[in-house]
Amino acid sequence: MWFLLALLSAVFAAATSILAKVGINGVNSHLATALRTVVVLGMAWMMVFLTGAQTGLGSISRRSWIFLILSGLATGASWLCYYRALQLGTAARTAAVDKLSVVITFVLAAVFLREAFTLKSLAGAVLIAAGTLLMVL
Repeated sequence: MWFLLALLSAVFAAATSILAKVGINGVNSHLATALRTVVVLGMAWMMVFLTGAQTGLGSISRRSWIFLILSGLATGASWLCYYRALQLGTAARTAAVDKLSVVITFVLAAVFLREAFTLKSLAGAVLIAAGTLLMVL
């Protein structure tokens, strides 16, 4: 199930890039990001209430709050940078560079989360980085 959801995430992310590239034409990238965020916020809260997840709000630990807030700030910074890059560059090249997040996540997960990596996963990360360079240069 995780693979199907991850694959759907990739499909929706690709659609996001194309739809955003068309949508930001003549629009300030920060304003476009803010508008997109309002839609995402509404959709996220709709899912919370449809699934009844709002009952767990009071049981979130202080540590979780801190890291979720930091994650939200990182997401906002990512979206602001992505939309501006998308406005200035092509959709394909911008998305390719954005996918370096896979390689960066790989490194950060090994360093901070002590996640193990294999020779195969290391080779995959190197190939992603090389593929990004090929698409950009």
